[in-house]
Amino acid sequence: MSTEAIFQFVLVVATLLCSLVAGFLFAFATVVMPGIKTLNDRDFIRAFQVIDGVIQNNQPLFVAVWMGSVVALVAAVGLGFGQLDGAQRLLLVSAPLVYILGVQLSTFTINVPLNNQLQALDVDVMDETALKVARMDFEPRWNLWNLVRTPFASLVSALLIVLLSQLKA
Repeated sequence: MSTEAIFQFVLVVATLLCSLVAGFLFAFATVVMPGIKTLNDRDFIRAFQVIDGVIQNNQPLFVAVWMGSVVALVAAVGLGFGQLDGAQRLLLVSAPLVYILGVQLSTFTINVPLNNQLQALDVDVMDETALKVARMDFEPRWNLWNLVRTPFASLVSALLIVLLSQLKA
């Protein structure tokens, strides 16, 4: 298999994985969080703890997609940088920068720490006031940053699709 073929294969994998992450973030923004928003504070926190617990327990397919998206994207840049020039190289280099700065950075500096704070709560021993405060400390900020990272993830998918379409032309 030629270096060009390997690059294109890795680029397709990166595009698929980044698109799955974008879809995951989009689903949280449009379905999961609006759905659990209607729950009372105790049930909201418990529901999020259960959903996030699946992720925190290193669900293998989720981990493979989330971490694999970064690895495949960086690998695609390494493999394709010398093969492309001009606008194609710009697309190739822009995608991981947008992805790492716009999606991964906020995930690991804001969303995951907020998730961890919520995971540490024992809703069975908290009174209504404590539950309301915990939810208000979590929900608006988490949703805001999810709404920041979702379009960045979608943009990366679009950039990669454009690049793939140019390579096939």
